[in-house]
Amino acid sequence: MKIALINENSQAAKNTIIETALKSVVEPMGHEVMNYGMYSAEDDAQLTYVQVGLLTAILLNSKAADFVVTGCGTGMGAMLAANSFPGVVCGHAQDPVDAFTFSQINAGNALALPFAKGFGWGAELNLGYIFEKLFGQEMGQGYPKERAQIMAKNRNILNDVKKITHNDMMSILKEIDQDFLKQTISGERFQEYFFANCKCEEMAAYLKGVLNA
Repeated sequence: MKIALINENSQAAKNTIIETALKSVVEPMGHEVMNYGMYSAEDDAQLTYVQVGLLTAILLNSKAADFVVTGCGTGMGAMLAANSFPGVVCGHAQDPVDAFTFSQINAGNALALPFAKGFGWGAELNLGYIFEKLFGQEMGQGYPKERAQIMAKNRNILNDVKKITHNDMMSILKEIDQDFLKQTISGERFQEYFFANCKCEEMAAYLKGVLNA
């Protein structure tokens, strides 16, 4: 699994802590982590939580990433922004139980974490436990197990609803403010990671044009 990490500007200073905790858990499982930043509060490419949502949607809809770990101060803004786009099912977790139940019941493709709320002594331990429960077993197995079938049915219904209520991603990229889009994809390592992993030629070509404009 390709896991993307995205931090917005208010919590960018914690990027290294989060990346270290994430890699220490998922790399032994065979997963790959791509850190899209922000890497520090002083980065030239600044990301708001709204841009985090847009970048999350770009990565998931292009299949450049299979899962996105993100967040903001409370995690709520990043979650709401991510879920405003098609092809994204973003949960919110403050503890390992939240992560486990999201993984097993909702089986989404993004998780927003509160990187300011309760982020004190032992924060890196809590992050590690969250990532263990999130990625430590196959997603969508159900909890409790006997409800797995109905949970899977409801997930499929939600995905079908989102196809109706959301525009397709290419239409969004063409209609959204182009300066806002360019700022969103101007991170230090976006081109290095994205174009090597993007599975959508149309999206890759369009975003190259935006970057070169």
